Amino acid sequence: MSIERRVQLVEKLFHQLEQEIAQFKKSSELSCISGCGKCCTFPNVEASPLEFLPWAFHLYLTGEAEKTLKIINNTKNLTCLIYKPLTVINQGRCRNYKYRGLICRLFGFAANTEKFGKLRLATCKIIKESQTANYYKTSEAITKGLKVPVFTEYYMKLNQIDFHLGNIILPVNKALKMALEEVLQYYTYRSFPDLDKKCL
Repeated sequence: MSIERRVQLVEKLFHQLEQEIAQFKKSSELSCISGCGKCCTFPNVEASPLEFLPWAFHLYLTGEAEKTLKIINNTKNLTCLIYKPLTVINQGRCRNYKYRGLICRLFGFAANTEKFGKLRLATCKIIKESQTANYYKTSEAITKGLKVPVFTEYYMKLNQIDFHLGNIILPVNKALKMALEEVLQYYTYRSFPDLDKKCL
């Protein structure tokens, strides 16, 4: 399957998730604190290369892929390369929010499946402590059937697009690097994509 087609399918999955999250946010009344970004500062965030394929493809189209790959290869920082801290108190923003990964989209507004199939909301300490009433109300509502995006379900859907790239889980910067390498390698002996043609 072509890079363009895989990117289309990943973006379609992300669009479906965005709609689900919008509904969940409306029902739960939970929200991120504006400009927080603390969850992006943890060095142990893991992701699959496939969820960053749209990001890598975008950089390829804009002529930034090779330069970005060099930056990743030379960085020793484990914090996500796309995250841009604004202050020392963990405020910041994603430099490529439109192309953020699946993990970035799910965290805070999705659930993990526990050992016996019970769903548990996976969100941050800041939301739990600053929106305590809504957090507990939402956790209770989930046990009674409130619709919530589920991590495993979305990662299984991602795997169906490309089992190899979707099934590899790496530290986030290694996932970014592999996504870039996948795109650059794919186009090594192919012409620049014609985005007006139907992707196969």
